[in-house]
Amino acid sequence: MLLELHIAGLGVIEDVTLEPAPGLSVLTGETGAGKTMVTIGLSLALGRRARAGMVRQDTERATIEARFDVRAVPSASDWAEDGELILGRMLRSDGRSTARAGGQLAPLSTLEALGEGLVEVHGQYQTQRLLRPSAQLAFLDRFAGREHLDLVARYRAAYTALRQVRLSLERLDGEAREREREKDLLAYQVREIEAAALRRGETAELGMEEARLAGAEGIRERLGRASAALSSEGGGSDALRAAAAVVAEAAGIDVGLGDVAGRLASLAEEAADAAAEVRAAVEGVELDPARLEAVRDRIAAIRGLERKYGEGEEGVLAFVEQARGRLGALEGAGEERDRLAEDADRLEAECRDLAARITAGREAAGPRLADALVAELDDLGMQGATVEVRLDREADLGPDGAETALLLFSAGPGQAPGPFGAVASGGELSRTMLACRTVLADLDDVPTLVFDEVDSGIGGRAGVAVGRRLARLARTGQVLVVTHLPQIACFADRHFRVTKRNGTASVAALDEAGRVEELSRMLSGMPTEEAATHAEQLLAEAAREKA
Repeated sequence: MLLELHIAGLGVIEDVTLEPAPGLSVLTGETGAGKTMVTIGLSLALGRRARAGMVRQDTERATIEARFDVRAVPSASDWAEDGELILGRMLRSDGRSTARAGGQLAPLSTLEALGEGLVEVHGQYQTQRLLRPSAQLAFLDRFAGREHLDLVARYRAAYTALRQVRLSLERLDGEAREREREKDLLAYQVREIEAAALRRGETAELGMEEARLAGAEGIRERLGRASAALSSEGGGSDALRAAAAVVAEAAGIDVGLGDVAGRLASLAEEAADAAAEVRAAVEGVELDPARLEAVRDRIAAIRGLERKYGEGEEGVLAFVEQARGRLGALEGAGEERDRLAEDADRLEAECRDLAARITAGREAAGPRLADALVAELDDLGMQGATVEVRLDREADLGPDGAETALLLFSAGPGQAPGPFGAVASGGELSRTMLACRTVLADLDDVPTLVFDEVDSGIGGRAGVAVGRRLARLARTGQVLVVTHLPQIACFADRHFRVTKRNGTASVAALDEAGRVEELSRMLSGMPTEEAATHAEQLLAEAAREKA
């Protein structure tokens, strides 16, 4: 609820602080004293657009701060501290303004969004929530009862699911051409890699083969020279044999040369074997330019795949596995679309069935709601006023069903019914809103209600009826009322008197004696004994009714 309102430099207000009661608070005072400026100041703290000339002429800026207890308002928790939230507004005389929420600079839209969950203002200059088609439809649905609201909740869930399915279908259809392009590309890439028949480790094997084939001619030439050195007449083999023979002859004379003779004989045999192997190697070296070219082409092809698809054979092979998976997913998009289309048909049928049942509930509740509102308005001093609930069919299903609701109002027999915003005055709108809240106490969960002009054009018994209803609303919420009627002011839990002196308004909270004095003024224009007695009677009667 609203704990405190501080206004400075706004219109006729120089510096005022109010601490409204948890229940019903009323502001009274002479016409022009500045009562409405209090509600305007509160509206500015709630994000209302400022008009030119609102700042007092003798000051450079106006400041408004509203402090709330928001422990029961989850939407305000992010801006609150210790369960309290302060909304602030500063207006400069040059037209600029700043807004604060929880002590932080904030856009005006933040104050407006927070304010919608905290306070609802009904008065001459305020936008009435009742004027919104969505609010009127919600009002009708709540009046129709709990079972009807359950149907509405089921419909909204099904409609939300239908919207999601349709969006998914639109996305699939919109991406169809792109999917086909992607499928063609992936199929080409998979075919290219599969056709290459790439093996892990193949590049290393080909590198070794290329090195051997590329060096074949050099190998053969070198082996030829080695063979000549070993096998030619007088070459290494012959020399070793000759040496072995000579040493063997010497060993026949000197037995000590036997070991050397044996080793030379062995070397001569090994040289002969090596010469034979070298000759064989020379003959085995094959020059194959065609195979070398093929190996090099294969290596180039593998390098080309690696440049496009991944590092090394592992990267290329990993890419082709991913491409196969993505290709399979794309090829399954048609099946997904068929499934979504079936879901859309099922959900649309469910929505149409629920919408038809909701329409029937609204058609049944509309006349009952109109009768209940007319009875309340008659009790509130608007005899002859009529209300109609018109349902307008939509071209297609919407978030709230197959129709919108429009409340049509007529102030009397000579006035044709029309939308509230077009035909009802500020006072009529305020009393109609009060009637709505009386008919349906849980119209919404806004904790603080402000009524200005709710008593316009009424008095006597109708004023008492308005006071009773305001007091009833104040049992479960906070209500702030600007009024000229003592029949309303007597029901207050806290009474503020607004006075103006030398062009400056001030506000004072009244004690019991002060209330009697103020009610006397409101009753007779001057504090007389008869008026005081009447005021005391009003207060006593209101206290009995509230008790």
